[in-house]
Amino acid sequence: MPDRAHLAHPAARLARVELDGEALRRLSPLQEADRAQALADLAADSRFAPLAAPENGPFILLLSVQDGRLVFDVSGIDTSRIVAHHLALGPFRGLIKDYQMLVDSHITAVAEGRESRIQAIDMGRRGLHNEGATLLQQRLAGKIVIDFETARRLFTLVCVLHQRV
Repeated sequence: MPDRAHLAHPAARLARVELDGEALRRLSPLQEADRAQALADLAADSRFAPLAAPENGPFILLLSVQDGRLVFDVSGIDTSRIVAHHLALGPFRGLIKDYQMLVDSHITAVAEGRESRIQAIDMGRRGLHNEGATLLQQRLAGKIVIDFETARRLFTLVCVLHQRV
């Protein structure tokens, strides 16, 4: 559960999120749309507060995967580096794999014109996003405080990054 005191300040937000190595050539149209929407939503409305930050924000987040670890590299708006947190990808792998299977199923259902199947897949994707958001909040506990919606959008980007590994 996020510490509301850290998120209460209006500047406790993300001004920008960047994915390391923007050459996202292997993304499906659905993944590309999810990526673009998550980035736009995070820039428009996010609650994000690194506990090591000397200021309240806003922040720039560089997300990457390095040596099998998910890296949250946080800078101030002036690009001064604040902190980098490295999280093991292992706890996320099952959710990411399930997410990819749902994306593949969605592509097939769209190609076949199966509207009821598309709706069921979308419900499954929402459930996976919720699980991923909760896991992300847990893994960042004591490091970065994020609200649930910000965690959901960041989980989308974690899935996108994993597709490039």
